[in-house]
Amino acid sequence: MGHYGMALLVYAPVGYILVQADPFLAFVGGAGVLALATLPDVDMDLPLVPHRGPTHSLLFLALVAGALGAVGYAVGQGSWQPLGGPTRAAVFGAGIGVLGVGSHLFADMLTPAGVNLFWPLPADSFTFDIARADNTVANYALLGLGAFATAAVLLVAAPA
Repeated sequence: MGHYGMALLVYAPVGYILVQADPFLAFVGGAGVLALATLPDVDMDLPLVPHRGPTHSLLFLALVAGALGAVGYAVGQGSWQPLGGPTRAAVFGAGIGVLGVGSHLFADMLTPAGVNLFWPLPADSFTFDIARADNTVANYALLGLGAFATAAVLLVAAPA
């Protein structure tokens, strides 16, 4: 729950800008960020991959952003060009990747365990040590903050 809340929270400023220009793109971007919000935890289902290891790093974030940027570029070359061409579509795709995976990393940094952003280099975990990952109150609070930020964007920025 907390990861979805953090994703909504970090996407809210981008959503504010996009909803004024193109509400459909704002929705697509928000859906993409939410879809990626738990992607780094795929390591929990992968044998021999430690939790908060490679999938919780800036390298993984860059790989996901690059892949989505490439998809955006390909989509932008087609007949449907809501962003005005392949370069803008690539930036949009990469941005969704950065926000989606980045929101997960940031949320995990709120926990005592933190994350090693520079994996595979040995380094101390980056942590703000605010709440444990299994803290139900903290997770619901983060979800509530994200939902509030999203609602505020919709109320303030939506076209009349």
